[in-house]
Amino acid sequence: MHPNRILLSIALVVVALVVQVSVLARLQLPGAVPDLLLLTVLGLALVYGHTGGALVGFAAGLLADLAPPADHAVGRYALVLCVVGYAAGLTKPENGQHRSATVPMLVVAGAALSSTLLYAGVGALVGDTAARHVGLGLLLTTATVYDLLLAPFTVPVVMALARRTVHDPLADTAGSAGDGARTYGGLLGPGRLGGLRGRTGRLGGRAGAARRGGLTARVPRSGTGRIKGVKRL
Repeated sequence: MHPNRILLSIALVVVALVVQVSVLARLQLPGAVPDLLLLTVLGLALVYGHTGGALVGFAAGLLADLAPPADHAVGRYALVLCVVGYAAGLTKPENGQHRSATVPMLVVAGAALSSTLLYAGVGALVGDTAARHVGLGLLLTTATVYDLLLAPFTVPVVMALARRTVHDPLADTAGSAGDGARTYGGLLGPGRLGGLRGRTGRLGGRAGAARRGGLTARVPRSGTGRIKGVKRL
């Protein structure tokens, strides 16, 4: 990844994790907790693509696994966000921008459901049965509702910041064409064009004088009408 993308991703992930742990986790909402870190990863993945989304998701998840008060196995949330970031990055269009907010919102809803299921499934493999006590249905419903309510205030901002670090080849091509036009304009400026017109006029005057003086060679006519000195293909 480009250094600017790395720096922006680190800054956004750290801010999201701090807000997640210090504010959202203390709201005592029923069911799940609004996942600001997940929304940040999704916003970056929608701009950077599947590779960038997987890398950012793994790093963000690993940081969340190590940040206190983490009460689960290290690498559990890193795996979840890596998979979710990769899948979200696959929805990136070829031009790099979504035409409407429908696709990002569908991605948020799908990520909220899949991340909760994947997190609960990995927890069941390592012996964590917390999802059974809370209720998987309640977790899925509340996680989707919370993330969808928080997404309009976070995902567009993250995507707008991420687009500032994206290399735009079309703009560079247009800039190169403009530089080339300015270069040719400098080489063929008004002074040089005037000199070329002057020399062309003098050559035309000499040619006219030569024709008036009878210096122009007459071309002999023949039956085939060919001109000497010109190769006929």
